[in-house]
Amino acid sequence: MTTLVVKPAGALEGDVQAFGAKNAVLKEMAACLLATGEHHLTNVPNITDVTMMVELLEALGCTVARPADHELSIDVPEAADINPVAPARLFEAMRASIVILGPLLARCGRADMALPGGDDFGQRPINFHTDGLTAMGATFHNDRNFIRATIDRPRMRAARITLEYPSHTATDNLLMACVLAEGRSVIDNAAREPEVEDLAKQLIAMGARIEGLGTSRLTIDGVAELRPARHHVVTDRVVSATYLASGLITGGEVRVVDAHPEHMEMLLRKIEAMGGVVDVRGPGVAAQGPQIFRACDVATLPYPGVATDYKPLITTMLSVADGVSVVTENLFVGRFRYVDELVRLGASITTEGHHAMIRGVDHLTGTSVHASDIRAAAALILAGLVAEGETTVTGLEHMDRGYDDFVERLRHLGANIERFS
Repeated sequence: MTTLVVKPAGALEGDVQAFGAKNAVLKEMAACLLATGEHHLTNVPNITDVTMMVELLEALGCTVARPADHELSIDVPEAADINPVAPARLFEAMRASIVILGPLLARCGRADMALPGGDDFGQRPINFHTDGLTAMGATFHNDRNFIRATIDRPRMRAARITLEYPSHTATDNLLMACVLAEGRSVIDNAAREPEVEDLAKQLIAMGARIEGLGTSRLTIDGVAELRPARHHVVTDRVVSATYLASGLITGGEVRVVDAHPEHMEMLLRKIEAMGGVVDVRGPGVAAQGPQIFRACDVATLPYPGVATDYKPLITTMLSVADGVSVVTENLFVGRFRYVDELVRLGASITTEGHHAMIRGVDHLTGTSVHASDIRAAAALILAGLVAEGETTVTGLEHMDRGYDDFVERLRHLGANIERFS
């Protein structure tokens, strides 16, 4: 088992780069399936989820190379040479594997895949994906563990789709299906995240016709064919937030040089409400930690609200704040599973349903903790930066799925952190 040992080392200071967003690059890799030829993605994070998506694309018949650090070249064959079936383990390894469903149906008329896996924080049904694709002419033949889908015509048909909830991944999947559909499609109540907009920009560079970027209504006029393109992946706002939090919780100042403040406005407001000082004059975003945090109430909401992925980071900072805070999770019921580990470190947190009540404590105390998902891993490492003594963190396979060389970048900022096998 790989473990991480963290000891307090005072205030973290310095500049750091976040690189491309996991929640953008995986979808943009899948989008390459929509056009024959050689695609290029830059600002690609070196994370295990990208490695798994590379394996998945190769299993489908693509040739993937890394011409330079943080770059990918994806050579996609003709539609007839794409294999719409891949080993189940590749789908079960990550949630984002569901996004090949739309491109495969749009390009090949068929898709066979295992149900997607990924982080363990509650049920995340795929009916938003399948309902929308069914409206576009797909027929699903499901059993307990596999999705088998086909269309009975050369191209998917356009449809007007209203999502019950502005699902980020469902919006991505349906958008990729619509760009090759016959006619004009509309996706209402679409997700507005910067990563969705970034995917749309890549598709437009490939020849897609999309209107409404950054809004809750996307209008797509299907085209018969797309072409390869070169695309720079948008910066990861959650990784950016994690590095900002590392400076905030230790009373230091960290600047994420490639962060986009316009993508993090609500989070930056909450940081200021907690007593942090934010600098968006560039490059990127900097945040300076207060001597002691102020209590603050936070509720997660779809973008542009506070993202659910920020919540473990915020909860960790509030665990050492002055006063009582209430954090409300409106998106995923099981997303408080990391709280028990923070309590092991000495935090005073009680949960009931969608709410967590956090009574700030003077200090945390190091112990052994285990991460259950990507952001929980980051949150526990942040706690270890200020916990007295030594904190040992396991479950690092989750951290590796979403953070590019996280340990070395924290060391660069001054953290006392070591990884052991």
